[in-house]
Amino acid sequence: MNIYVFGNSLVKEDSMALRILPTAQRAFPQIDFKHVDPQENFPPRNEAHLTILDTVQGITKPMICDIDDFQKQKSTPISPHDYDLLFHLLLLKKLKKIQKITIIAVPEKGNEEKIEEKTIYLIKTLMPSSTVLSGNAQRRTYRGQTRG
Repeated sequence: MNIYVFGNSLVKEDSMALRILPTAQRAFPQIDFKHVDPQENFPPRNEAHLTILDTVQGITKPMICDIDDFQKQKSTPISPHDYDLLFHLLLLKKLKKIQKITIIAVPEKGNEEKIEEKTIYLIKTLMPSSTVLSGNAQRRTYRGQTRG
């Protein structure tokens, strides 16, 4: 699984996703987190489902959004760069080059530890159950087999 991370470490209002990135990488070593510039060859070819971690203005806690949630907004842009990114992603979706876009949105300010905690939880909910690492995991069996 790939998660594309956007943000600018030089702009405080656009850096929360980058600040929590090291914690997410430690929590999910099986996920390939890629810090990308949306203006440079994004998204990669042949990737129909994109998962993006980005800072979003106007929210108070991390949340999962679909690209269509942003399209329904009637207000001004909600992050420093989303006009270009949003337009680009919606165009690619309309051209059927992308099927689904999931955005893990984090607020631009707040308690960083709580934001990290909630973001880790949200990422877990997106992962197939077979890839989530847990100390309490039990082996699954096929019908007719016993656990051993």
